[in-house]
Amino acid sequence: MIITCPCGDKKFEIDEKLIPDKGRLLKCGSCSYTWFFNKNDEEPTIPLIDRPTIQKKIEYSDENINKSSLDIPAKPGSELVKYKPKYNFTLGKFLSFIIVSIITFIAIIIVVDTFKNPLSSIFPNLELILYNLFETLRDLILFAKDLN
Repeated sequence: MIITCPCGDKKFEIDEKLIPDKGRLLKCGSCSYTWFFNKNDEEPTIPLIDRPTIQKKIEYSDENINKSSLDIPAKPGSELVKYKPKYNFTLGKFLSFIIVSIITFIAIIIVVDTFKNPLSSIFPNLELILYNLFETLRDLILFAKDLN
């Protein structure tokens, strides 16, 4: 049995055994249109859902476009402005940079002091440099205590 979709775009070949005598609700796979089909009725069936309207494609060409409609009036302040990044200097960022630098410096000193013996064969004056560094740090700590 050949059934035609009410939209007229698609025809389906369906086995008669699949449609009962009472009829059946069918859906077009092409346009998703749903309708009730009764094989005993010879009259066209009443659709359950409104038939979808198919819009025709409109081809646009340069001749059809009005050139004056493309001129959009410029709003005040809508012109292009060159981006200037803001220089955000804050005391918090500066202090965090200083603190991270101090912690990194102390970590490097601890690592160098830990591996002092193996590194002294590569850098012969390493012991003298570390001794002077520790003495300088001790002097700075004593100076800070004297300020109180």
